[in-house]
Amino acid sequence: MTTAPAPLDGLKVLDVSTILAGPLCCQILGDYGADVVKVEHPRGGDNMRGHGRSKDGVPLWWKEISRNKRTLALDLKAPRGAEVLRRLAATADVLVENFRPGTLERWGLGPDVLLAENPGLVMVRLTGFGQTGPYSSRAGFGTLAEAMSGFAAATGEADGPPTLPAFGLADSICGIAASSAVMMALRHRDLTGRGQVVDLSILEPIMTAVGPGPTVYQQLGEIPQRHGNRSTNNAPRNTYRTSDDKWVAISTSAQRIAERVLELVGHPEVIDEPWFATGAGRAEHVDLLDDHVGSWIAARDRETVLTAFTEAGAAIAAVYDARDITEDPHVRETEMLIEVDDEDLGPLLQHNVMWRMSESPGRIRFTGRAIGQDTDEVLHELGYSAEEITTMKDEEVVR
Repeated sequence: MTTAPAPLDGLKVLDVSTILAGPLCCQILGDYGADVVKVEHPRGGDNMRGHGRSKDGVPLWWKEISRNKRTLALDLKAPRGAEVLRRLAATADVLVENFRPGTLERWGLGPDVLLAENPGLVMVRLTGFGQTGPYSSRAGFGTLAEAMSGFAAATGEADGPPTLPAFGLADSICGIAASSAVMMALRHRDLTGRGQVVDLSILEPIMTAVGPGPTVYQQLGEIPQRHGNRSTNNAPRNTYRTSDDKWVAISTSAQRIAERVLELVGHPEVIDEPWFATGAGRAEHVDLLDDHVGSWIAARDRETVLTAFTEAGAAIAAVYDARDITEDPHVRETEMLIEVDDEDLGPLLQHNVMWRMSESPGRIRFTGRAIGQDTDEVLHELGYSAEEITTMKDEEVVR
């Protein structure tokens, strides 16, 4: 286990968010040393606890998304609960929340209050559509952002319906973006001494990831259509079934890679065609190229195909399921997945911290905890007496 200092040692973060985008942002900050206090309602807690599979009543996703976070069960609607959060925020560097716009203000916890008491606070507000605009008061979830960003319209087969991802794509992109926004705001604080409010919607990051569709429409009047796993920028690019009923994916974004693929599958003659010289030209002849590549792959098992492509210097990957990921030697050797000790489940396989840093690495100190497991500790740090804590528990303000 590393003993080197983490880059965010000494940073105090309040995770007052739910479900995925905010919690993921705070998970990343905690992975790199921040002291994250997870604030959730005493009854039921963050709905994220109920997402995904469980083992013996223990939610597995929660163990990862809330790792490195101390848990405080606190009713923010109660006046005494709001007062606790104000005291917490006065000692914090960052607060991340995702209530609908106006909610914290109704509880006396808006930026006007929290930044007046702590001018250096960075307050990150994650919502479906942002703090302003005609949609700001709407309920916002990742699914809606995946639909409105252009992602669903561009995903799926040409003759099929718009397709949503089978996982929290928009929320995850937003959470990663939010961790970057936090660091920019902290850098600004380093330079000026002032905190600020970061307004980030779930919609904008995934809209950026989908690409320049609005620019293309504005300039050319074109609306991209669904085309399955093919690309309009190059070919061959697709998933292909092998003889042992497995799948591989190939990409030929680079010209030389495209040439190697066609040489490998026995059709070097097409390389001399004028249209083959550009990705757009190859995309116009995608049926021909997919037939050449697909028929060659279909006659061979996956391991043979992977070996042949790798030896030829062509770009290929197996299409993995969860078991494939856990068994992959590269994933294991580079510790993209690692086992950590969990007080409920014992050795627990999780995604590692997201990037490696040579001088100040992150690490998983502990996994997601029970509701209110650290309530007493956090309140004692704020100066509350044992009697005051007992009273608040009796009043169900904390748990």
